[in-house]
Amino acid sequence: MTQTGFRRRVGRLCGAVALLASFVCAAAPPPLVLLIDTSAQMPQARVEGDRVVEGLHLDLGRALARRLGRELVAKPVPRKRLAEALQRGEGDLLCDYLSEWVPGSFAWSRPFIPDQALLVSAATAPAPAGLSALAGQPVGTVRGYVYPEMSEALRDGFKRDDAPDAATNLQKLQRGRVSHALTGRRALGYQQRMGAVRLALHPPLVVSEVLAQCALSPTAPIDVNALNTAIQGLVADGELNRLLARYQ
Repeated sequence: MTQTGFRRRVGRLCGAVALLASFVCAAAPPPLVLLIDTSAQMPQARVEGDRVVEGLHLDLGRALARRLGRELVAKPVPRKRLAEALQRGEGDLLCDYLSEWVPGSFAWSRPFIPDQALLVSAATAPAPAGLSALAGQPVGTVRGYVYPEMSEALRDGFKRDDAPDAATNLQKLQRGRVSHALTGRRALGYQQRMGAVRLALHPPLVVSEVLAQCALSPTAPIDVNALNTAIQGLVADGELNRLLARYQ
């Protein structure tokens, strides 16, 4: 083969490789970017530096992304910036929230992630007959979280004692810094199973039933109909229940 012929063959081969690479890149949809609160604690998430290591939010995001035919990128963001980051398109998806918790012009999925908001009280304190019995008493809460039922029942008598996250909130109860705390059933059950909360408690008072949702950024590469279809599959074939069971 002449040198000119060899160059032509190499040129054609390089052109074919470039065309194939271009086709592959064009065919691959962009990843789905899931925002996760940097202060989240297990079972919701465990964040180490700029990495989300494990947790329900990561598992849920991966399951939804797989059903949407996309890779998942989990991006930790401080709680105070979650709404802003989603609005600005720094991420596409935020899950396990309610619309009243995250202000902004987002498309919200159907409600599908079950939990209960609980009031838990140390057995060393009198068991409250209802929310109104806690007027003026400090109640363990998480900074940045809203508790509409407590605010409505107690108004100015709702005395928050904020912790940076749910695990620390329960640790305050364990150490006797507060006698009452607000938490989710999922978080309480996980912390008890891990041995982090060994304090004797009164039967918890259910403050509200929660069916949390996912929010989509205005710039997300999917629409809410596609997201709801993925959620429907997740619920219908039992995968959601299997994910939740990992952290009970």
